[in-house]
Amino acid sequence: MIQKRFLSVTVCAGILAFILTSLMCHTSTSVKQGDIYIGEQTIIYKTTKDYSHYVPVTMNSDKTEIVAYPSPSDLYRNGKLALPTPLHGGFWLDNRGIGPNSVFLNITYENYAKLSAAPSLQSMMGMIIDKNPFTAIYNLGNRSRFRNEVKEINKIIRKKQLDNYKKIL
Repeated sequence: MIQKRFLSVTVCAGILAFILTSLMCHTSTSVKQGDIYIGEQTIIYKTTKDYSHYVPVTMNSDKTEIVAYPSPSDLYRNGKLALPTPLHGGFWLDNRGIGPNSVFLNITYENYAKLSAAPSLQSMMGMIIDKNPFTAIYNLGNRSRFRNEVKEINKIIRKKQLDNYKKIL
């Protein structure tokens, strides 16, 4: 009886060790279309102008109405304003939630964060700077896979390896 239990525990421990080792050894450097994305995503983008200090909101696919926007307190990440991080070649690392239907308002992160409440949807519609601000958006997969995200992403950009990742726009 004790021998059977020991054998069961040993087999289960072996299977668990195999699974954990398999997961930890996965070191793919690219994420292609069709891959499953779990966790916070690494989104990088280029814009037609420098909108890095302006608040992004999300519009519907027709870009006729705003469907998502931050509350003033949502503009922080780890206690700091969630401004995008500059990258090589005019790219920006998103820290806020950029997507293909995002647009920028003519209010800075700093000024928006000081508001007691978000402006009305009607007001925000009048604050849109550019309904088509992006020239490129890429998803580089799970953000936690990078040890030094800025250095590693800049290397991907410099080596012209963005085609190995999911192009959103």
